[in-house]
Amino acid sequence: MKKSRQRLYFILFVLACLGGAVGLSLYALQDNVSFFYSSSEVKQFRSVQDPRIAAGRIFRLGGMVKEGSIKKRGKDLSISFVVTDFAEEVPVEYKGILPDLFREGQGVVAKGLLNERGIFIASEILAKHDENYMPPGVAERMKKPK
Repeated sequence: MKKSRQRLYFILFVLACLGGAVGLSLYALQDNVSFFYSSSEVKQFRSVQDPRIAAGRIFRLGGMVKEGSIKKRGKDLSISFVVTDFAEEVPVEYKGILPDLFREGQGVVAKGLLNERGIFIASEILAKHDENYMPPGVAERMKKPK
């Protein structure tokens, strides 16, 4: 009986350690659960100085490329545009080759960081190939009555 009780305590100890490790892992990754933040979330986080979008912190911004906002600068592949969720807008600057399907009115997810002036400096731009694509957060906002 003594050995079976020792085994039971050992199993409970292992399960408690495993549960603690899983809990700590989930706590550490809680900020990365969201695939991207919408323009409204970025504006809200910026107004309360949320650390999720603090200067120098890399995150993803998702939304639609605003019609008429794309501006190409010079021959060095620099471009600026505005990402919107139809409630708020965030200006974006990018230097590099854009995906073939990148254009106004299309869904986009940009990876980068927010500078002190509130401009999103993108290091990577992703565009979806489906012409009906709309980031989930934007789709939900458009369904809500105004």
